[in-house]
Amino acid sequence: MIVAEPKPVSELLDMVKDLKKILVVGCKGCVTVCNVGGAKEVAVLASTLRISRKRTGREIEVGEHTLERQCDPEYVDELKGMINDYEAVISIACGVGPQFLSERYPSSKIFPGVNTQFMGGAQEHGVWSERCAGCGTCLVHYFGGLCPIARCSKSLLNGPCGGSANGKCEISKDVECIWDTIVRKMMEQGRLEELIEFKPPKSWITARDGGPRTMIREELVK
Repeated sequence: MIVAEPKPVSELLDMVKDLKKILVVGCKGCVTVCNVGGAKEVAVLASTLRISRKRTGREIEVGEHTLERQCDPEYVDELKGMINDYEAVISIACGVGPQFLSERYPSSKIFPGVNTQFMGGAQEHGVWSERCAGCGTCLVHYFGGLCPIARCSKSLLNGPCGGSANGKCEISKDVECIWDTIVRKMMEQGRLEELIEFKPPKSWITARDGGPRTMIREELVK
C-alpha cells in the first residue's frame, strides 16, 4: 500500500491562514489503512483546524467529505456539487489525490494534507516499512523474493557492497542489510549459486527515470 503521514497542523494552518471556508476531503484507499486519510481522520483534522483558528480569534468554516478513492475520476466527480462552495480544499490522500482534484477542478485551490512516504506494508500495528520502489519490472524472484532495489541503500543488484557489518547497513545500525538477508535465505534454500550469476545492468526505462508513466490495459479501455 501507499504509506503516508499527516502534515503538521501548523503547516496546514499556514496554508489556509487567509481563508474562511475550506473543505477537508479524505480517501478510503491506502491512507485509511495507515490511519491518515479516512473519515475519522477527516473529522479529527477538521475539528483541529476549527479549534486552532478559534483560539486566534479568526474562526474558520470547515466542511468534511470522504471519497471512496481520490485516484479515480468517478469518485472525484462526487465533489462537483460542493467544491465551488469553498475557497480551498485540503486533500488527505496520497500525492495522487490532490493532483487528481486539481486536474478535475482547475479553478479550485487544492492543498496536500499529508506527506506521501513510500509503498510498503505493516510490520506491526502502527509500524510500516518500505518494500517496493515501483521500478516497473519486478526482479524479486532472483533474490529469494526480496527487493534489493527498494531495500538496499544503494539499490545493488549484484551485492553485497562490503560496507555492512553484523547484518546491518553501513548507513545506520538500525537499517538491515537486505543483501545479508538475501544471502542467508538463498543459502537456506540451497540456491546460493543463483546469486553468483551476474545480473546485467537493469533497464530503468520502466521506472520513474524514464519520465512519468502511463499503464494501459487495452481490454479495459472503453
